[in-house]
Amino acid sequence: MKSIKIEAKFDVFENLEEVSSEIQNLMNNAIEARRKAYAPYSKFQVGVAILLENGEIITGSNQENASFPAGLCAERTAIHYAGAKYPDTKITTLAISAASQINNTITPVPPCGACRQAIAEYEVKQSSPIEIYFMGSTGKVVRSESLENLLPLMFDKTVL
Repeated sequence: MKSIKIEAKFDVFENLEEVSSEIQNLMNNAIEARRKAYAPYSKFQVGVAILLENGEIITGSNQENASFPAGLCAERTAIHYAGAKYPDTKITTLAISAASQINNTITPVPPCGACRQAIAEYEVKQSSPIEIYFMGSTGKVVRSESLENLLPLMFDKTVL
């Protein structure tokens, strides 16, 4: 038997003012998208802004449905739109802001498992990392240099 150790490294900023102006702009786009989320059931709104290598910013928000599996997370809404509209353009950065309408969300909220898998597909497809920033409604901002850092044992096309 052999044991392996997998480590993840994250940068944690105390607040949005500590990140670069480019990331502040991207996160402000995510916050604006979050405010447009359709979340009448969970009361948990998520917004995403994606920066493409051509400078375009794509936003998305979670869209719920009374038939819960039929809804879509903000990350997948935005990343699939980016892939459909700009299929040959790399995604460089993704910013996520999440907030509960019930509780104060100060803990940074990373992408869920399904969204990590969707982001992984694009990171593998473009053969370059996607930098990910995530936060709650206020407070700390966490940076991951890539999706692989969040999902080190990715399931991708190499195993098919």
